[in-house]
Amino acid sequence: MRAESEFILSKQLLRSGTSIGANVQEATAAESRKDFIHKMSIASKEARETHYWLQLIHHSGQRYAGLAECLTEVNHIINIITKIVKTAKSRM
Repeated sequence: MRAESEFILSKQLLRSGTSIGANVQEATAAESRKDFIHKMSIASKEARETHYWLQLIHHSGQRYAGLAECLTEVNHIINIITKIVKTAKSRM
């Protein structure tokens, strides 16, 4: 992978990865259940985008230490946030 491509992928990964936590934090201060669900849904989308960028890096053929663990962790995060959103929706 070329340095420019690595920079683009890492920039996107950083943006989406940090957005997960920011949206979860916003959700904890939500003004209503609907607002909470909305913000957690955005966190879920960002987690899925993060998974996408990690998959691109994985399929690029480059080997990065810890990449497999990152993919596993982001899958856990997606599952947790999805469960939170489903539970919150069921309580509406």
